[in-house]
Parts: sequence; C-alpha cells; structure tokens
Amino acid sequence: MDADVKAVRVAVDAAFRDEWGRVVATLIRTTGDWDLAEECAQDAFAMALQRWPKDGIPARPGAWLTTTARNRAIDVLRRRSVGAAKLRDLAATSDQPDAYAAHDSETGTDDGDVPDDRLRLMFTCCHPALALEARVALTLRTLAGLTTAEIARAFLASEPTMAKRLVRAKQKIAQAGIPYRVPPAHLLPERTSAVLGVLYLLFNEGYAATAGADLVRQNLSAEAIRLARVLTRLMPGEPEAAGLLALMLLHDARRTARLDARGDLVTLEDQDRGQWDAAQISEGVSLLEGAARLGRPGPYQVQAAIAACHATAPTADRTNWPQIAALYRALAEFLPTPVVELNYAVAVGMARGPAAGLPLVEALEASGKLAGYHLLPATRADLLRRLGRSHEAAAAYREALELTSTDAERRYLGRRLAETSEPPGQP
Repeated sequence: MDADVKAVRVAVDAAFRDEWGRVVATLIRTTGDWDLAEECAQDAFAMALQRWPKDGIPARPGAWLTTTARNRAIDVLRRRSVGAAKLRDLAATSDQPDAYAAHDSETGTDDGDVPDDRLRLMFTCCHPALALEARVALTLRTLAGLTTAEIARAFLASEPTMAKRLVRAKQKIAQAGIPYRVPPAHLLPERTSAVLGVLYLLFNEGYAATAGADLVRQNLSAEAIRLARVLTRLMPGEPEAAGLLALMLLHDARRTARLDARGDLVTLEDQDRGQWDAAQISEGVSLLEGAARLGRPGPYQVQAAIAACHATAPTADRTNWPQIAALYRALAEFLPTPVVELNYAVAVGMARGPAAGLPLVEALEASGKLAGYHLLPATRADLLRRLGRSHEAAAAYREALELTSTDAERRYLGRRLAETSEPPGQP
C-alpha cells in the first residue's frame, strides 16, 4: 500500500530525530567501527525514503531502521572479506526475534545492565581523555546526527577543520583503547560530570552564542535539551542530570522573548513574560523538585533553582533577589569561579542596591580574573548607570563594546551607551 510522500518525509524526519543516536550506537557496539556505523545508518534512512512510500510506514520505525542498518553493515563487511568476528556478532543479533526490543528500554546505570547503547555512546564521546571541543563535536555527530558542515557552522569553524577534529577524536578512541561502556561505579560521578559538562556547553552555545551574527542558535539548544532528556531517562537516579535538564528548560522557556522583531537583545526585566513558555517552566520546576528529593545537591540543581526564581516571578520587580543572591553563594561552594562571583555581585546589586554591588564588581575587576570578559565592564556600567554616574557608565559601556563578539549584544550595548553619553557641548 502506498503511503503519502509528505507523510513519509515527516515520519523519516521524526525517526531521524528520535532514532539516529540509537541506530548508530547499536552498530558501533556490534562492529566497533564508528565510520561504518554512521555510513550504514545514513543508508538506512535513505532506504526508508525509497521504500516507505511503497511499503508503508512501519509500526516501529526504529526497529526497521536498526535492522536495515545492521543488514547493510553485514553486506559491507562481507565485501571487505574481513571482520569475521564482527560478522558473527551482527549475525547473532540478526537471529534474535526482536533485537531492537532488547535495546529499547530507557533505564539502567551500569555497563552490565544497560539496555540502551546510547548511554555507552554518550560516555564514550565525552571521555575525559578527549579534548573538550572534540567531545562536543563527536556528541553532535554521533548522537544528534548533525553533519560535519552543520557542526562547523554552529561553532564558526571551517568544514575541513571540523572534519579533522572528528577524525582525530575517533582515532584517539581507537588508539587509546577508550572503552565503549558506561564506566564502573567508582568512576561514574567524574564521568557523568564530563557528559553533563558537554551538554551544558552545547546548550549555552545555542542559547547565548559566543560569536557571530546570531545571539541564539536554536538548533544547538534544542539538541542539548533532547540529549539531556535521553540522559535523564537512562539515568533516573542521577539528580544532576535532572537538574541540568531543568536548567535548560527554564532558560529556554524565555527564548522567544529574549530578542525583539529586529533581533535586538531584550533584557530580562524588559521581557514580555506572556511570551514565556509556561509548560516548559512547569516541567523545569517539577524536574528540579524531583531532583531535590534525592538529597544530593549539585551545581546544576542550584543553577536551576536560580533560573526558577526568575521564571516564576510574575513581574520583574517581584523577583526574589535576596534568594538569588543566597543561591549564588551556595553555587560558589560547588563552582568557585569568577563568573559566579560576578553573578553574585549582580544579585547583591539588585537585592541591596547598586551601591552594594559595585564594590564587589570593582574588587573582581582589580583581581584580573575576568580580564577580557565583556560582561564584567557591562555589569559595572549598569551599576554606575543606576547610580546616576553617567560619564563613568559610558566609559564602561565603551569598554564592553570593544570586547563583545555578537552583533545583538553590540547593538544592545550601543543603545545603553547612547542613553548614558552626555549630549555634545555639555561638560
């Protein structure tokens, strides 16, 4: 029976989002060949576009795609006349009545009882032996299915550079013997932190791009949220995974209000809260509450609690800034970084007035810890503006303008500078 071509395209696109990582992960486990796994997964999706219009959309697209990709891998290995052991492994899984179902559960936390290969793949891609940039690129390629060109564009690198980065990462996995597994219990906290760090970096690069014309790269944030959902389902007892997903959802809920129709930045206090996604906020708060019940606090949970204070405030002037300042104090126990110090100074400035926050910012500036970070002079400028010290504020805005690298932030700082600069001819 013929299926509507448009419906098939929609089904294949949905299957790609939902099943790519699972198909690739299964083939990597059975063949040990990353490139072969990606090649055969691509072939399976191409075959779906050809066959599903005529044969109909299968009831379980993931099972169809996994079987098709596995059969394709068998054909390739046979043509190479190598990999007898790999062929036996693939044939063995082909003989199972429902091989896909054996890897279809979304639970499990150790390598002896993990039915979903995506968790193994996630820990392998994010292994601490790999450079951070390689972890991010490999995660996007193998788990999210982004092309090399898409990853290169996302991080403002050339396609050849990104291709080399991916090749080097795969080579290091092979040469260093990095195991394709969830680490043993005594290493799990450290390795889980590495996975969460990659997803957080990926989300941040999408939510507040570090360079380029677009402040928001929605596709990167969406992929980070999707992968975080996978991780929380695979590791339901890990509160920091839930905390990270909550943090992402609470921030992403405000995404559409962060830019105006011209693409200019809208500050939190000026955003139209009616545009915020109430369902995402509710989900984020629920996840955070569930994580807190596990009784193991961590930095992502604290950051999610800060985001929840903002997201649940009915108006900007009813934001609980004293609570936010206290949460930043708690966050500094987990993350004693100068960026956390800066955010604490902002919260103090909002809770107790700009005169209380300014000395904290000036002390941080004197330390040199955030030299070259545009938000440091931008924060000082804002506090000075609120104190009515316009001339000093203008100088700080100029300094921030020289350091920022996104067009939307440049336009925002330029507007602030224009507001604080004295008219020509005045002292």
